[in-house]
Amino acid sequence: MYQYYLFDLDGTLTDPKIGITSSVQYALRDFGIEEENLDKLEPFIGPPLIDSFMEFYGMTRSEAEKAVVKYRECFSVKGKYENEIYDGIPELLKCLKEAGKRLAIASSKPTVFVKDILEYFHIQQYFDVIVGSGLDGSRNTKEEVVEEALMQLYEKEKPDPERTVMIGDRKFDIEGAKAHGLHSVGCAYGYAAEGELEKAGAEVIVNSVETLKEALLR
Repeated sequence: MYQYYLFDLDGTLTDPKIGITSSVQYALRDFGIEEENLDKLEPFIGPPLIDSFMEFYGMTRSEAEKAVVKYRECFSVKGKYENEIYDGIPELLKCLKEAGKRLAIASSKPTVFVKDILEYFHIQQYFDVIVGSGLDGSRNTKEEVVEEALMQLYEKEKPDPERTVMIGDRKFDIEGAKAHGLHSVGCAYGYAAEGELEKAGAEVIVNSVETLKEALLR
């Protein structure tokens, strides 16, 4: 049975599609790119934004950094609230805490936005540790985020990867778990492409919050 739980945020606890994709759309417009179909921007949900702007729109790192600044202009005011919490998530978190488990958020989103979103949905009280990336570009890989979350989660306790699990909807979450010898649960109800979680090596893959609850409380 697990004792330590690291949760991704976007696509795992909440559905952030409208907020993220519309903020990306806003940023692209500053570069003269009009993308009307928000569905095409779904791949931006999960990985670091700089990497996504470079990969999907061929930007240089300098251009991508400017795009992230424009993205945050929109996201910090409006986009972070264009978000929905998945049904059953508050109940799942409450159940885990009542069972004496220690919970952490390990997100590629900047910590300041993560905290705002958790507070908006009134679930911040369930987490012992909240770790995201830095607005200055620090902790920009999932491996680094997981490393910091583990450091804080274990505190003065002996690291216990056998009783620690990472839960997320993208390959980056699974890769972050594997890099630190953790168990992993892939959430196929999020934004992974077909076969992505299997290819990344997720130990368990769930298709709903209900089956996630079963996997975490077995």
